Amino acid sequence: MTSPSSGQAWGSEAIQGSRPGARPFPAHQPWSALREFLGGMGRSEALERYGTLAARILISQIFLMSGLMKILDWSGTEAQMAGRGMFWIPFFHVAALLTELLGGLSLLLGCKARLGALLLFLFLIPVTLTFHCWWTYTDPKEQQVNMLFFMHNLTLMGGLLLLMTTGPGPLSIDFRSRRST
Repeated sequence: MTSPSSGQAWGSEAIQGSRPGARPFPAHQPWSALREFLGGMGRSEALERYGTLAARILISQIFLMSGLMKILDWSGTEAQMAGRGMFWIPFFHVAALLTELLGGLSLLLGCKARLGALLLFLFLIPVTLTFHCWWTYTDPKEQQVNMLFFMHNLTLMGGLLLLMTTGPGPLSIDFRSRRST
């Protein structure tokens, strides 16, 4: 693809440089990055480089913290699972914490990040429908809180889907390993 404003190729070819000896992120005229960002045209090299890293770090935190809390409050987590009518609680408890920790680390490091994002996306489907089915609560306060958590999880799924689509970005283990081969 080409950028309408510059005619340059963009995507992984532009990140790596389209010709031998080319700089991966060519210098721009002042204000061009802001103009590209606000106009929605072309590439924003700073966002391409650092935005995906920041997004991966921010998204990974909730999964890493949740996985850690499942270890630190083992009995509380199992009591919560039992309260939602789950079965095979020890199995699902360990499966959930491993999914969150491995998926979260995958996003954080950018190592197999698309696979990690897919794993977490699929994990959130039953979790959201089991723990945050707000329409089943009778207390209006509980209904409102769980509707917010439900929407929160849908938003996370959107971020994970976007990460699966765009990839982990240039500041990732995936990009380094692909570039060295």
